Amino acid sequence: MSAIKGIISQFEYYKLLGEKTFSQMEDEQLFIKLSPESNSIAIIVQHLHGNMLSRWTDFMNTDGEKEWRQRDEEFEVVIQSRSNMMAKWNDGWSCLFQALASVRTDDLQSIIYIRNIGLTVEDAIYRQLAHYPYHIGQIVFIGKVLKDNHWQNLSIAKSGSKQYNDEKFSNQSSIKDYTEDLVKALKDKP
Repeated sequence: MSAIKGIISQFEYYKLLGEKTFSQMEDEQLFIKLSPESNSIAIIVQHLHGNMLSRWTDFMNTDGEKEWRQRDEEFEVVIQSRSNMMAKWNDGWSCLFQALASVRTDDLQSIIYIRNIGLTVEDAIYRQLAHYPYHIGQIVFIGKVLKDNHWQNLSIAKSGSKQYNDEKFSNQSSIKDYTEDLVKALKDKP
C-alpha cells in the first residue's frame, strides 16, 4: 500500500467516527456546549471546515493559512442546523481528499508553507493527521457525555478487550491496512 493510500484510509476512518457520532445525536445536541468555554460539536465542525479549506486549497502553491480564512469566526455560533453542519463537514473533507488524491510520492518532500513556515508535504499531512483526530476525539467525547447510557460504543466496548483480541488472534496473521477492519466494524453499526 502506498503511503498516501494509507494516510487517506486513516483520514476516512476518523471522518467515519465523526459521522457515527453525529448519527447518534439529536439535532439540538449538536449545539450544546458542555461548559461556557468549551465548543459544541457544530462549532468544532466549523473549525475543521475552515482549517481544511485553508490548508488544502491550492496547498502546493499558496500558504496553508489563507488570507480569506476567518479563524476566529470558526469558534462563534454560525451553523444553525444539522444539514448546514453536514454540508460544511462534507465540503471540508472533500477539499482534503481531493488535495490528497493529487499528491504523488515525489511530492512528499516538496516544501510548502503554513503561516510562512516551511515544511515538507509529508510533514504537513502528518500535522493535519494529528489535528483532525484531536478534534474528532472531542466530538466523540461530547457525544458520549450527552448520550450517556444511550451511547453506542464506536470502539472496543468496556470489558470487551478479551473477546476482541480472541477474535483477532483466531485469524491468520496478515499484512493489511489496520483501518480496514475498524471501518468495516463502524459501517456495520446502525
